[in-house]
Amino acid sequence: MILKKPIVLVGMMGSGKTAVGNALSKSLNVEHVDSDEEIVKAANMSIAEIFERDGEIFFRERESEILNRILDGKPKIISTGGGAFSTPLNRKLISQKGVSIWLNADINLLWSRIKNNKTRPLLNVTNPFEVLKKLNSDRKSIYDMATICVEICEDYTIAMTSNVIIKKLLNNSYLERETNDF
Repeated sequence: MILKKPIVLVGMMGSGKTAVGNALSKSLNVEHVDSDEEIVKAANMSIAEIFERDGEIFFRERESEILNRILDGKPKIISTGGGAFSTPLNRKLISQKGVSIWLNADINLLWSRIKNNKTRPLLNVTNPFEVLKKLNSDRKSIYDMATICVEICEDYTIAMTSNVIIKKLLNNSYLERETNDF
């Protein structure tokens, strides 16, 4: 299969962007890039450390720079951080250079996946579930601007989710089957 544009996975923390991104890249035989991992490499510190030392605004500016860079080149699968799509510049970059796919997961599923993860700076608060609910509520209308929406179900495997995305990409002509004319 031939991927025509970069595919950018967006959605809340815990929606499965990195896991699904890895599965998609293997299925489509293209590179997978995690924008958060690229930020960590460039800064030589964790996202939590960047937030603590430089603040969220600084982090979001670096995130836009990294996203702009990784959107260039051969089409690939890109997993983003939960807040990346909230930035108007990032949405513009993604719509100009790629295809956004919202992995839309239920709040209870998100919470079950991330409640014990202490590396999420926005949830290092007294009541992280309430913060997660508010973030999810605030971001739904933004995520809804994505080109494609995929509902994430608790009983779906990563492979099942990846297959749903591939079908949607084929149906929307962002992916085409390779033909071998002999």
